[in-house]
Amino acid sequence: MLNQPTIQKLKEMRLPVMANMLSDPTETELEMTFEDRLALMVENEWLARRNNRINRLLKKASFPVAASIENIDYEHQKGLDKKLIQNLASCGYIEQHLNLIITGMTGSGKTYLASAFGNAACRKNYTVRYLRIPELLLELQTAKLENRYPKYLKQIQKLNLLILDDIGLKTYTLDESRDLLEIIEARYDNASLIMIGQIPHPKWYELFSDPTIADAIMDRIIHNSYVFAIEAKQSMREVTAKRVMSDD
Repeated sequence: MLNQPTIQKLKEMRLPVMANMLSDPTETELEMTFEDRLALMVENEWLARRNNRINRLLKKASFPVAASIENIDYEHQKGLDKKLIQNLASCGYIEQHLNLIITGMTGSGKTYLASAFGNAACRKNYTVRYLRIPELLLELQTAKLENRYPKYLKQIQKLNLLILDDIGLKTYTLDESRDLLEIIEARYDNASLIMIGQIPHPKWYELFSDPTIADAIMDRIIHNSYVFAIEAKQSMREVTAKRVMSDD
């Protein structure tokens, strides 16, 4: 087969989609001009690579729920500005290094909304990670014990978007407060943050044992953040469960 050496070279260059299209063309592709066929091969290879990267970003983000901007339930959740959310889904706030604050009672859909923003960011080729604050503090402690704390901080700092869930489940010790300040300080004006909690954000000051650290943390979060205070008519978990059951 005359194309076999070319096919092998395409595979060696890690262009498997182009190689497959060249080795097993459809009748429609064979009828195309050389330029059109080449353009189609390049387009399909590009799309495959883009989708693979998005899937890798989504996997690394570790979202707790499969969420998307398109599936946000505005009917059962008050306090959500649809136009604003759709605007933020373009991820301009990430380019501007701005933050989002999402608050609401248990089951109001806070985590879903944050995950939807994170999903949109991944699809725009941004690096994202979701962490519950208890998990973050545990990872920080482990990194210290294993003498890789600076390396861990750099990994967190490099993320375009960091999502921190469950702030306010407890008050934070002085060391924990300092760790959170270090992360937030490093991201201030450099990268974006989404913070999620049950209690209204003005009460977050009370979570930190040192008032000076509390002021420093809040000063770096509040003034450059979009705030969503969600009021759900009923638990979004209940709404979702009913939908699933009704579909069965």
